Amino acid sequence: MWGGRFAAGPSAIMREINASIPFDKALWGQDIAASKAHVAMLGAQGIVSAADAATISAGLDQVAAEYAATGVPEDWDLEDIHMTTESRLAELIGPVAGRLHTARSRNDQVATDFRLWVRDCLDQTDAGLHAFQVALVTRADEHTASIMPGFTHLQTAQPVTLGHHLMAYYEMIRRDRSRLAAARARMNECPLGAAALAGTGFPIDRAATAAALGFDRPTANSLDSVSDRDFALDFLMAAAQISLHLSRLAEEFIIWASQPFGFVVLPDSLSTGSSIMPQKKNPDAAELVRGHSGRIVGSLTSLMITMKGLPLAYSKDMQDDKPPVFEAASLLALSIAAMTGMVAEARFRDQRMRAAAELGYATATDLADWLVRQADIPFREAHHITGTAVRLAESRGIALDQLPLGDLQAIDPRIDARVYAALSVEASVAARASHGGTATAQVALRVAEAQAALQMES
Repeated sequence: MWGGRFAAGPSAIMREINASIPFDKALWGQDIAASKAHVAMLGAQGIVSAADAATISAGLDQVAAEYAATGVPEDWDLEDIHMTTESRLAELIGPVAGRLHTARSRNDQVATDFRLWVRDCLDQTDAGLHAFQVALVTRADEHTASIMPGFTHLQTAQPVTLGHHLMAYYEMIRRDRSRLAAARARMNECPLGAAALAGTGFPIDRAATAAALGFDRPTANSLDSVSDRDFALDFLMAAAQISLHLSRLAEEFIIWASQPFGFVVLPDSLSTGSSIMPQKKNPDAAELVRGHSGRIVGSLTSLMITMKGLPLAYSKDMQDDKPPVFEAASLLALSIAAMTGMVAEARFRDQRMRAAAELGYATATDLADWLVRQADIPFREAHHITGTAVRLAESRGIALDQLPLGDLQAIDPRIDARVYAALSVEASVAARASHGGTATAQVALRVAEAQAALQMES
């Protein structure tokens, strides 16, 4: 390809370090599509003849059919998917194949192919997240009134509902999908036609190739076009955030499935056993999702470090842009699928969760709130009174609502028998009826809104 400048071929080491075909062969579909758009434009502009353009396009279709049937061959002497395709095209149609590379460079070619791949990946990721949200909302709808303990610092805090808890993850994923949408809108500009770095002297029509490939417009600066990898970083940043959210839910399923909690029974299809302990049912899928998040964040870090010191325009370092993106995309797709299945198929143990919500004095805040509302006591004073009541109940090993009224009145005489109506976990949940709160009616509203947004059948 570039041997005219060199008296000797590359060494074995150079050949190995320079070849990207083992991983960039994943771009073959995008490479064929971009090449077809490019040659169609060359023909329309009269840069190559209509007959040559038609021959090249038909040859590209044949190459694509071969790749689809038997895969992309790996010849390291051809370096990458671009030269592999061009070489095979030449074998099929002869010297006319050499006209395909008129008015383009591998620099704008790879930038275009990689954008197309990332754009497809953004769409596939968004579809996966939509399915995940449907699973979350479906289960939340089933459990709008299922009481469980809410935690801060992993200590029992206040009663909430499982539906409310699952809808928290719906909101996280809603924000994640907005990041994907923003990334897609930002990256949907076509680098093709920027050539090596300065544009081209041929009378090309960049708007035509951009439109043919589904881009909104051509990129505005040829230097930026070939050296920009913001679109890949945008995807990785969104992927990292998604993976953090998935990892948090995975961790909760791991905790909830443990025997001390027993809130959930995980599906057999997403669990494993032990080679020595027959009683074990290990949450391996959830643990791997948790682990994958670290690798996805590592992929983001890898590409950021690669790009941080590169002068304009293209540098060979940028050949290493694809492996972290490919790895992150694969891991993320697996993680989304695993957590979607886990949410959809898990069996939640409502009574176990409710019993746990009654432990740890989860309704203590309700006693304080009752004192504020019914006895007109400032909240800080009510907080102190409630703390004293909790200490007394704890010393006796009983729940707050099991303290005799006389003992409560000994702490503060303004307490009367009406207080017991506020101290059940059901009353506590029902009281949290502010917008976005855990009251069943509020959760049902949020579920209905989500069902409409996801176009689900309620």
